[in-house]
Amino acid sequence: MNIALLTHSTHPRGGVVHVLELGSALMALGHAVTIVAPAAPGQTLFRETPCRVELALAPPAAGDLAETVQRRIVALLARMLALLQRERFDILHAHDGIGANALADLVQQGVIDAYLRTVHHVDRFADARVQAWEERSIRGAARVLCVSALWCRRLRGEYGVDALQVPNGVDLSRYMPQPDTRDVRVALRHGIGIDSGRPVVLTVGGIEARKNARRLLQAFVQLRRRLPHAQLVVAGGASLLDHSGEASAFRAEAAAAGLRIGRGEAVVLTGALPDGDMPALYRSASVLAMPSLLEGFGLAALEALACGTPAVVSRIAPFTEHFLDGDVQWADPLDSASIAAALQRAVAQGRLREVPAVCRRFAWAHSAERHEALYRPLSRPLHQPAQLVEEH
Repeated sequence: MNIALLTHSTHPRGGVVHVLELGSALMALGHAVTIVAPAAPGQTLFRETPCRVELALAPPAAGDLAETVQRRIVALLARMLALLQRERFDILHAHDGIGANALADLVQQGVIDAYLRTVHHVDRFADARVQAWEERSIRGAARVLCVSALWCRRLRGEYGVDALQVPNGVDLSRYMPQPDTRDVRVALRHGIGIDSGRPVVLTVGGIEARKNARRLLQAFVQLRRRLPHAQLVVAGGASLLDHSGEASAFRAEAAAAGLRIGRGEAVVLTGALPDGDMPALYRSASVLAMPSLLEGFGLAALEALACGTPAVVSRIAPFTEHFLDGDVQWADPLDSASIAAALQRAVAQGRLREVPAVCRRFAWAHSAERHEALYRPLSRPLHQPAQLVEEH
């Protein structure tokens, strides 16, 4: 099949990682895959991929979220129209509301018949325009896929949409417990765990309310009473959404607790990182903290476990769907004391002796096979070439 996968960004967000990994796994099954993403001038995907990449030139992000989203929809629409002028795609699959709205416009114009949409999780937007785009992208899809049973249930209850569940995956050839020469360089660059025996709490995804960053900080303050030299590392954070309010509150709380922020300090904010640094970053940590309030799947926890690093996760779905009691340390995400206790248990646990079975159950090859099975009934060309539309 000739497959187009649309994503909303070139930055290392969970949904973008999903697209790159799925695309590579589909190519390994013999399919042709094109990844289409909006990009500002000079931007490229954060990592290389064997898939063909088509970047839709879009202006840089604006201060207004709706304007940024609209610019990206328009850019993807123009790029897809150009692609459809010269080739047929069997499957057009958007992995977010931005790409799906571009495809919905093509359906409305009669250029394509249908598209698929994967929902990782659904945000609630204060801007009515952005919220309307999100809902349209879901309701207009011929088939909706979700990476967890939680979101299948929520889409059925909130939208009346019967979504199909597909698995996420972890690349065990990339995320592994064996040390690498990059490990020391990454740790030194950010001043992570330089003092021998210093416990390192890592969280991935930046400072966001849904990531529960402020309760994690409160739990870290409690952990420092027992482990005074512990260090909190907050990695990543590239996002279209404005999290500045949450970040300001986080910094204020850290200062009030007497915690310095910076390289080698009690709290390290790495910002966006090169993709190749992530396995080393996981291995540099004593524990991966993911006490999220809202997630689509929880991929970072799988990646950390694959690197031999114990993980603390919220005792809520979707985590409870795929992790067992022995896989992770559970925490109540609404209780900072519970998070702190789970962090202490994970630090005491030490590095994992072997990769947990859950990491082997969730492989990108399995995800690609599931997608392939769902694609097959829809694998007739989902569009007519634009010139044929004009002739009619």
